[in-house]
Amino acid sequence: MKLALFLPYAEPVLCLAALVVMQRKRQLGKFRFLAFFLASRLTTLAICLPLMRFAGIFLSLVAAYSIYFYVYWLGYAVEAVLGLGMVYEVYRLAMAPLRGLQALGMLMFRWAAGIAIAVAIGMAFGPHVTSQRFIIRAITQLQQTQSILTLCMLLFVCLAIRPMGLSVKSKIFGVSFGLGILATSELIGSAWIAHAPSLTSTYSTISMNIFLLTVLIWMTYFLLPEPRRRMIVLPTTSPFLRWNQISLALGDDPGFVAVGGVHPEIFAPAELEIMRRASLKMGPV
Repeated sequence: MKLALFLPYAEPVLCLAALVVMQRKRQLGKFRFLAFFLASRLTTLAICLPLMRFAGIFLSLVAAYSIYFYVYWLGYAVEAVLGLGMVYEVYRLAMAPLRGLQALGMLMFRWAAGIAIAVAIGMAFGPHVTSQRFIIRAITQLQQTQSILTLCMLLFVCLAIRPMGLSVKSKIFGVSFGLGILATSELIGSAWIAHAPSLTSTYSTISMNIFLLTVLIWMTYFLLPEPRRRMIVLPTTSPFLRWNQISLALGDDPGFVAVGGVHPEIFAPAELEIMRRASLKMGPV
């Protein structure tokens, strides 16, 4: 019982500790979305915990609940968007050696994220939907979509970890592993609450413990030394190499051809002399 009362206050402490560790290890710039995610969680808890503690003392229960509702769900929405950013960031770092595939994948991810946000908002509409109900449905759908994208990305990172010169001790893998744990928890929690609403408080406790475990995993990866990334040597038959070459070719700037209306002033004197001599050799047309 005492442990359950302590857990909500452990979250902001661990979030702050993780941010301090990232700052000391100079990883804030590399994993910006993770830093924003932890800061957003810390800010939300810093507002919600005092509201729950002092509801009915300094504020009426109705006013406290109203503030808590909007702060909690706004924070939840920000975390969902930042979760998409973390997936984007991990992919960008993992695929850094193959610029072509990196650019192509990031472009596809932007479209997928945009579609996910549009679908989440669209599915929230319905008959007799109040503003609060719309907020809950839209943000919940966005969180579920983000969790699915995260698990797909985690599967890709696990398959590409060795070809990309990474190891299970790398910070990129550690961040993606923690994201996978959170995404799995969110998907299971959505099904749990839908089929057993009476066990919502039980799931909240379990979800809180999973989040604390995830932050501890991230802190461990940032504290431990990271092995140097291996040089990538791919065989000529590797699909990674072929798709990277195709992506680079598709991303090249097109050439330009003069079609007509070219004035002699744009050419240098030497170029004009060469064209004059070439026309003399060709003779009259």
